[in-house]
Amino acid sequence: MITLRGVYKSFARQHLFDGADLQINQGDRFSLVGPNGAGKSTLLKMLLGELEPDSGELLIKRGVRVGYLPQENAPLSLETVLVGALEGQVDPDGRMQARAKAILMGLGFKEKDFERPIKELSGGWAMRVAMARLLVDDPDLLLLDEPTNHLDLDSTLWLREYLNSRKGSLLLVSHDRDFMDHVTKAMVSVQDHKLVVYPGAYGDFLAEREAEKERVVKAYKQQQDEIADMLDFVARNRVRHSTAARAQSMLKRLEKLERIELPAEAKTVKIKFPQPKRSGVRVLQLKGVHKSYGANKVYEGLDFELERSWRMALVGHNGAGKSTLLRVLAGVLPFEQGERVLGHEVTVDYFSQHRAESLDSEKTVFEEALSANRDCGELTVRTILGTFLFPGDTVYKQVKVLSGGEKSRLALVKILLEAPNCLFLDEPTTHLDMASVEALATALSEFEGTVCLISHDIYFVNRLATHVVHVDGGKITLYPGNFEYFERRQAQLAAEGAKSAYVAPKVEAIPEASKGPTRVDLKRQAKEKERLEREILDLEIRLEELAHKLADPELYADFAKVQSLGDEMETVQAALGEKTERLNRLGAG
Repeated sequence: MITLRGVYKSFARQHLFDGADLQINQGDRFSLVGPNGAGKSTLLKMLLGELEPDSGELLIKRGVRVGYLPQENAPLSLETVLVGALEGQVDPDGRMQARAKAILMGLGFKEKDFERPIKELSGGWAMRVAMARLLVDDPDLLLLDEPTNHLDLDSTLWLREYLNSRKGSLLLVSHDRDFMDHVTKAMVSVQDHKLVVYPGAYGDFLAEREAEKERVVKAYKQQQDEIADMLDFVARNRVRHSTAARAQSMLKRLEKLERIELPAEAKTVKIKFPQPKRSGVRVLQLKGVHKSYGANKVYEGLDFELERSWRMALVGHNGAGKSTLLRVLAGVLPFEQGERVLGHEVTVDYFSQHRAESLDSEKTVFEEALSANRDCGELTVRTILGTFLFPGDTVYKQVKVLSGGEKSRLALVKILLEAPNCLFLDEPTTHLDMASVEALATALSEFEGTVCLISHDIYFVNRLATHVVHVDGGKITLYPGNFEYFERRQAQLAAEGAKSAYVAPKVEAIPEASKGPTRVDLKRQAKEKERLEREILDLEIRLEELAHKLADPELYADFAKVQSLGDEMETVQAALGEKTERLNRLGAG
């Protein structure tokens, strides 16, 4: 479908690709991995035709359609949400419109949002419309650059299942290891100016890279020993007339020897944030809390306790009340009734993307970070800033020239440096790369205080959470364990409460007749007609039930259920057709 052969690409002095090869076939599902600046974005632009290789070949099969979702600012019309999702479709029929609505609802939109003008949406929700448009268009190759950045956990899980059910090819850039492992089958690593394919999950890729590194180190040490022996021979024999020729020959061999180079060490900086003052065992308590938005009652009489050292993740459907609960717990959202009681020596801080608004725009990045905790020392602060994507001299940029994502990262660094003993974090990984997510997860796992968070990054949640709180319709349920355990428990509960959607009627045995063949045949025919009529009636009833379910707009928030019901409807229709045909044949006979 797409072939890169011997591709060379550089910008001024920045050397990105040298003899890079890659083959993308129909149905291939790759994650694109590599350090910042290695050339991932350049590769995507070449595949889109926005850049050309300096040399080498980039061949795209005639008729292949490539679709691209950038990290930010995807171009959109100023029309409504539904029109935006259908943009580019010529005269979309009812089926296409239903598909667009299903995708929009899977991405978190409600039916009432379909007629909203896109210009009224925030940047994150506008990006969801752009994603819906791309999924509706369904190109042969999807290029997705951090597609979960603007999604919540619920929408991320929906997108994960949607991409799994899709038959087209995929090239994904993501900081979420769990998401990558679920939707792709191999890693394309940008390394040493080449593109190397590693089958399997991200963990398999890391293991293989480590094994490669060990093999190179072993070969390097062996070669160094050989070189040392050769140099020793030369040193001992070059001045002796009888062995000088052999020594000179040895020197020439050394000059021509292709030296093995040690692999460049990946920058895996382990950061340690200042530890907080120890709090009491009971960190925070909610007693009989009522919270409403106008007529919409979110919580009534809510009771909840948070204990020291818990790392708690809030999960639930879009609009279930997760952010409201997090903000009430953090003390940044007032409520109408009840109490919020802090425990002994508890200090609280809250991070969200809006926290960036509190930064001093006239200070530099370094000055703003250092103001949070001067006891850490300048080197520690600079190391932490580098880990959170402020390398080198970028720490001297003024806050007022930073992008929204950069300000968000700086605000996160400040909170962690301030070292409160109870952290409330709302989507802390959104603007981080994979190495930064890993560094943050490591730092928080070693944090001696209490953490409560909302995140769409499933790997991050699984890595951190010791408790999961399921928020659903104003009720909360606490599960000890990480998100993986929560998912298993939910599946178990669903299985226990599930009822069979359709059970085919038992086929009645045809009794043997005791008299002549004509009467036996007639009796059998009558019995079979009666059985077929009953089964056809059951199938018709089931078909009506399925059609009624598929007409419910709320269903389209769960694409897997839509697909399951659609598959069952096809099965029932096929069975209905086959049994009707058999009944007609019996009637004709």
